[in-house]
Amino acid sequence: MSNVTTGKFSIEDLENVQVTIENIVGAIEEVEETEEEMGVTPKPGISSLRHWDFNLLNRYEPIYTPMCDQCCYCTFGKCDLSGNKEGACGIDMKAHQAREFLLRVITGASAHTGHGRHLLHHLIEKYGRDHPIDVGSSNLKTPVMQTVTGYKPETLGDLEKALDYVEEQITQLLATIHMGQEGEAIDFESKALHGGMLDHVGMEISDIAQISCLKMPKSDPESPLAEIGMGCIDSSKPMLLTIGHNVSGVTNIIDYIDEQGLSDDIEIAGLCCTAIDMTRYNTDEGDEPKSKVIGSLAKELKMIRSGVPDVIVVDEQCVRADILREAQRLSIPVISTNDKIMYGLKDRSNDNVDEILGDLESGNEPGALILDFDKLGELAPRLAMDMAPIREEKGIKSLPTSEELQELTERCVHCKECELVCPTNLSISDAMSAAESGDFAPFEELHDKCVACGRCEQVCPKDIPVLNVIEKSAQRVIREEKGKLRSGRGQVSDPEIREEGVNLVLGTTPGIIALVGCSNYPEGTKDLYRIADEMLKRNYIVVVSGCSAMDLGMYRNEDGNTLYEEYPGKFIKGNLLNVGSCVSNSHITGTAIKVASIFAQRNVTGNFEEIADYILNRIGAVGVAWGAYSQKASSIATGCNRFGIPVIIGPHGSKYRRALIGKPYDKDKWTVYDARNGEELQIPPSPEFLLSTVESVEELMPMLAKNCMRPSDNNMGRMIKLTNYIELSEKYLGVMPEDWYQFVRTETDLPLTKRGDLLKKLESEHGWEIDWKKKKIISGPSMKFDVSSQPTNVKRLCKEA
Repeated sequence: MSNVTTGKFSIEDLENVQVTIENIVGAIEEVEETEEEMGVTPKPGISSLRHWDFNLLNRYEPIYTPMCDQCCYCTFGKCDLSGNKEGACGIDMKAHQAREFLLRVITGASAHTGHGRHLLHHLIEKYGRDHPIDVGSSNLKTPVMQTVTGYKPETLGDLEKALDYVEEQITQLLATIHMGQEGEAIDFESKALHGGMLDHVGMEISDIAQISCLKMPKSDPESPLAEIGMGCIDSSKPMLLTIGHNVSGVTNIIDYIDEQGLSDDIEIAGLCCTAIDMTRYNTDEGDEPKSKVIGSLAKELKMIRSGVPDVIVVDEQCVRADILREAQRLSIPVISTNDKIMYGLKDRSNDNVDEILGDLESGNEPGALILDFDKLGELAPRLAMDMAPIREEKGIKSLPTSEELQELTERCVHCKECELVCPTNLSISDAMSAAESGDFAPFEELHDKCVACGRCEQVCPKDIPVLNVIEKSAQRVIREEKGKLRSGRGQVSDPEIREEGVNLVLGTTPGIIALVGCSNYPEGTKDLYRIADEMLKRNYIVVVSGCSAMDLGMYRNEDGNTLYEEYPGKFIKGNLLNVGSCVSNSHITGTAIKVASIFAQRNVTGNFEEIADYILNRIGAVGVAWGAYSQKASSIATGCNRFGIPVIIGPHGSKYRRALIGKPYDKDKWTVYDARNGEELQIPPSPEFLLSTVESVEELMPMLAKNCMRPSDNNMGRMIKLTNYIELSEKYLGVMPEDWYQFVRTETDLPLTKRGDLLKKLESEHGWEIDWKKKKIISGPSMKFDVSSQPTNVKRLCKEA
């Protein structure tokens, strides 16, 4: 089998290939028998998919951008790793940076998986282990789980087996972080890809469980619209604010408000993904959401400083560490409901509700830890209604008065220390000067761009509460901040895949653009609107989730409609789908898996490598995490990468200190096998990266179109994609893309309106002899991989039509 080591093979070689199962035999025995043939990697361990990772990493090489040259992991250090130096343990800079990225991925995966474990325990206790899984019109209910583990769960209890597997693997990955373990960057990278894949299993478990139990929309393209924005809050009512990502406790609050008939007497709204899932709760039959959405983490400090909330309830993930301190300044009690965030509060879970109310209303305690959700359901609404008149009587002061605002702006000495520490380098000094003369327009603009981190206030030599100044100056636009968010629809259904799958694989639907991730945008939230609007007009399917889904609902077109009101929510070209909260990101990779399973009839059960190979080479999908900042964003993106989906992150993404970039000029990296005959063929460099950072929306737009091209595109599909690539480059960058000709295989690939001119360019500028038959359209492209580990798949590829 000498040909295997060179990456080349012949049909004769395949006849003698043997498979050594080794350590996965036990895993196969544990997996329940299914009608489908079991793949070769159910419940893969750290090394099981290493050969797939190495092939990805051979084409898409890791690029590191260290923030410092030192390693401080253990007491041998600090160790200087600059140049070619090694640390005391022998690690070099590349391995150290890869280890750092792996730690971020594990942290993100642990957050989602820990969320899933808490949620699943709660739902099993409340609904029973035998509660059926129900995701809507789908037989393939858990595509990510089935592909990775081989399990096909039918009940809540069945989900625990997959969760046990994920938790075990995360523990093994975390062990490799320890000093004196792994020493090679490429194996740290493989482990990071493994962790990202595990994250998508953990997310799917979380969302499938809550969709099945909490009557959330089930593959519903017409899920109800919810109000979003700080301006949609009725501040005349007692206001209960929830923050976090785990909605399980908040559902009890919503139930209590309904049961007591308090819906018209109290305002309940949320921040971050808890807010999204609140709007999904009990809306599977089109019922109106019973709560409102304020926005992402970037709105947390703004909302608290407004003084409007009377009670704050937090659960887990993306919750500011200073919530309790900020709330205390304004006499707002804080209730923690999850042991991941406890703020040093007393555990009052076993105490009488009236006793807790007395302590919190009197101010004897700043808050309470309540882990009994039934008690929480009663306590939080009652506390909000009691605190509203108490806080009003106290005359709680939040934002400055007009006179105080004038004094604060005049106090500014324009040292620009605030601008130096601002993550987005906002022009605060100029806005101060304008406000001093009564012009608040610059601050109104900054309100949207400000991520409310508070770093400006920490460095101000004049102790100006800069965020309060911004928010007071922007009161007019805040009152008008009212949008619409379509509640998370959940999975893409099997019937939708049957209808649209062929168009995606052949390219006549130009691609899927997934806008996901956090709110650390370089130029405010409106850029999301620009990206989505442009790609929707060009008939891409735009899928959104989490913070991006929320922020997208804040802008209206000339007719006064948000994109959610303008575009339908079905999985078909030119539609806009909100799948849900952060954990709903698993439905995006799940959709790609469903295309391989339902449209292409590929076996997904425990068959990760074949499915990922199919996605990489045939499904034009690109993820965009324009405001990524969290560890969860890095794990979500890395999981997409292992499945063969490229991800673009905004300029702040460079702080992750690592990217996966291909070399378009290295032709040996860009080959696939043709399923018709096993022939190795050249392909253009697309996708040309798995993880990359761009600086501006103008740079991003043509990259989206370019990286949706796939070897399986037919003539019509390639023409559509190439047209978009050229037009977007000319529109946003003002130039014809330099590499457009690399994506032309036949004359009919060329944009129809420019075909004559482009043919002349091919002949004159690129020296092409127009012998189009020399460039094949590959019907079944497959990335080359280790034949000895996947003989069944290679045989299948060589028999495909």
